[in-house]
Amino acid sequence: MQNLNPAFKVILTLLLAWAAAEVCVALRTPLPWMIGPLLATAAFSMLTSLAASWTPLRNGGQWVIGAVLGLYFTPQVVQLVVSLWWAIVLNIVWALALGWGLGAWLQHLHSTPGWFHVPGLSRTTSYFAAPIGAASEMTLIGERHGAQTDLVASAHSLRVLLVTLTIPFGLQWAGLQGLDTSLPGVRIVHWPGLALLTVLTGAGCWAMVGLKRTNPWFIGALAVSLLVTAWDVTLSAIPQSLTNAAQLVIGVSLGVRFTRGFVHQAPRWLGSVALATLAMVLLCAGVAWCLAQLTPLHWATILLGTSPGGIAEMAITAKVLQLGVPMVTAFHVTRLAAVLLLAEPMYHWFIAEKQAGDRLP
Repeated sequence: MQNLNPAFKVILTLLLAWAAAEVCVALRTPLPWMIGPLLATAAFSMLTSLAASWTPLRNGGQWVIGAVLGLYFTPQVVQLVVSLWWAIVLNIVWALALGWGLGAWLQHLHSTPGWFHVPGLSRTTSYFAAPIGAASEMTLIGERHGAQTDLVASAHSLRVLLVTLTIPFGLQWAGLQGLDTSLPGVRIVHWPGLALLTVLTGAGCWAMVGLKRTNPWFIGALAVSLLVTAWDVTLSAIPQSLTNAAQLVIGVSLGVRFTRGFVHQAPRWLGSVALATLAMVLLCAGVAWCLAQLTPLHWATILLGTSPGGIAEMAITAKVLQLGVPMVTAFHVTRLAAVLLLAEPMYHWFIAEKQAGDRLP
């Protein structure tokens, strides 16, 4: 079974993901086309090691989602986003502080002798396991600085999984969906316009790939679609079936991160990451409620924007539950840019220099 053709593994995984999505649709779970494939693929991967994701499909899914989200940024919405720049800045500060606090707590809990001790844990590892956003990039940067990449990657993967599961189910259970019933943007598919939108957003993706930017397929498509819509140019909506397929392949790409060895990998480390993630969700809910008192946004929208989840997953959640898609997208895109820009310099300023000073005689 382990020697199956890679293409067959991908097809088998996609069929399983599609079946899981249909089950979730029947059960009326939130985000059925992403959560169903995510859970089914994760379970299949941990049980059999046969699950597989094809990178071009994942890239295509991000391309579609980026283009869909950009269609919400009408001129009126752009004005609203710009008027709330101060809330976006506060979210960046909050995200950096939350990541720093998580890293310090993980280091304190697991570096001291005792039941929670993780052998060989370095401050570099706990630092890069904690930034909110840019999970893949933090793993690569951490590896460059000598971090234990298995711990870094597992922490980010588990955090994104838990946030993707808990927040949508929590919001649906609380009846907090459909609050933004006047969602902007074109709703009718115009095939010539869709073809032009595909070409334009594809060019944006190609440009971002060439510039070696993070999340190029998502950011490139989002940037072009956003600019076209902000200029009040209407091309076409994107078929719902294509959006569902994009969610499916993104769910699969998240699920395959959970391999057979994942559950055996430093269980105390994973347990503390899980506990910290739930605590961060509660803290973000408190921050969201406070910001909602100062803005016209509902606190559920701000919760999605400030949550410690991934950019695509939280933006998809906002779209499906109709909760302020543009603001959630703006919160996450700016936070991602800030983390990518500041995480490594902050490491040099506060971690590397201190470690170098401690080594001096």
